[in-house]
Amino acid sequence: MTIQTALQQGTQLLEEAAVTAPRLTAEVLLAHAVRHDRAWLYAHSTDELREVWWIHYGRYLHERMSGKPTQYITHNQEFYGREFYVSPAVLIPRPETEHVVEAALEKLASAPAGIVVDAGCGSGAIAFTLALEMPRVVVGTDISADALRVAARNRSALGARAHLVGCDLLTAIGRGCAAMVVSNPPYVPRTGEHGLQREVREFEPHVALFGGDDGLAIYRRLIEDAQRVLVPKGWIVMEVAYNSDQAVREMLAGAYSDIEMRTDLAGLPRVVLARLGQE
Repeated sequence: MTIQTALQQGTQLLEEAAVTAPRLTAEVLLAHAVRHDRAWLYAHSTDELREVWWIHYGRYLHERMSGKPTQYITHNQEFYGREFYVSPAVLIPRPETEHVVEAALEKLASAPAGIVVDAGCGSGAIAFTLALEMPRVVVGTDISADALRVAARNRSALGARAHLVGCDLLTAIGRGCAAMVVSNPPYVPRTGEHGLQREVREFEPHVALFGGDDGLAIYRRLIEDAQRVLVPKGWIVMEVAYNSDQAVREMLAGAYSDIEMRTDLAGLPRVVLARLGQE
C-alpha cells in the first residue's frame, strides 16, 4: 500500500459517506497520521505506507465517516494565521469570526484605557489573537473548565500574554475596568437544533452553541452586564447570527450609541459594534 493508493482509497470511502471535500479531507487525515504536511505526501507518493500509519489513518477515516469533524480528529484549526488546538470541549473557530477580530482591532486603536474581555473565550481564538496583535491587557472568561484547559494550552503554545478566568460571561469582571467586551456568544435557537449539520449538532459543545429558545438569551445578559464593566465610551463587539441583527440592535439602543452592523464576505450580518453611552 503506497501513500498514493491510501489517498485514493480514503477519498473513495469519504465520498461514499457523503463527506464534504473528500480528497482534501483524506489528505489532511493521512498527513496527520504520518505526522507530516500535505506537501510531503505528494513528494513521497510512491512510498510504502507503514503499518502504524495505516492503523492511525484507518481510525481517523472511521471517525470522520461517523461524523466527527476533521478539526477534532487532528486537534487543529487555523485562525487569523495561527494554529489553535481544539477539542470537543470548545467550538471550532470559524473564518467568519475573524471579522470580529478585525472590528475589535480597529476600535481598540482609539478606545479609552482599560482591559479587553473576551466573554466565553472557548479555545481563546479571539482573546489570544487580540493579545498578540495589540498591546492591551486581555482577559478570557469561560464557564467551562474543560474549555479553559484548552485555552491555557493555546496560550502557552502561542506565547500570548492574556489572563483566563473561570466564570459565567462577565460575572467575575470588576466594574468600570474594560475598554472593550468582545464575544462570539451562543446564538443558535434551541428550536433550530435539528437543522444543524450533524457534525455541529452531535460533536460541538452545546453550551457554546445554543442561546436559549430564541437564540438571544446570552445577548440579553451580555449587553446588560457590559454596561457595568465597560468604561465610559467603551466598546462592545459581538458576532451575530444572520437573522438576529435587528433584535440585537434593539437591545443595544438606549444605553449604547454608534451602533454599527458589519457583514461578512457573503454579505450577511456578522458583527455588531456599539459604544457605551450617548453622545
